[in-house]
Amino acid sequence: MLLDFEVQRCSRRCAATDRALEPGDICYSVVEVSGAEVLRKDFSADAWNGAPDGALGWWKSRIPEPTAKKIKLAPNEVLLELFDQLADQPGQTDLRYVLALLLVRRRVLRVEEMSGVGCQVSDQSVSDTRHPTPDTFDEAMRVYCAKRDATYDVAVNMPTGARVDEIQQQLSDLLIADAN
Repeated sequence: MLLDFEVQRCSRRCAATDRALEPGDICYSVVEVSGAEVLRKDFSADAWNGAPDGALGWWKSRIPEPTAKKIKLAPNEVLLELFDQLADQPGQTDLRYVLALLLVRRRVLRVEEMSGVGCQVSDQSVSDTRHPTPDTFDEAMRVYCAKRDATYDVAVNMPTGARVDEIQQQLSDLLIADAN
């Protein structure tokens, strides 16, 4: 069973050194479960040693400048179109997985089920057979889009290493525009 939870804002303090994180600083954030609580910890780049075992997730960001323009993410329909396009690109399963998580976070998609090792995943909508080529993945996530009344199976393909930075840059280039 997956639960919905809120992730607190950046503390602007390094969890390892208690040093203030200043505008422009690279920051790594990790989300962990501690008992019944979901905790966010922020780390300076110097103090980051990687995500701890059992972390729910982590990401790299930059502390914004006080005068920085607000960014505006692409509309949900644009995100869904990119999600559909990525289904036809087998080398982009990690990007599609990250985008699916973003759409879940934005409540555009809802996780219905996680499947385990050796499952067949078609990376296609169950009610939409435009992408019939199946691939085998260790894990899959079934998500539902109420707006489209469609269900999708998405390969759980967590990016690693330099690919994390590549995906972050790809999504920024594709989906973020300066707000005026």
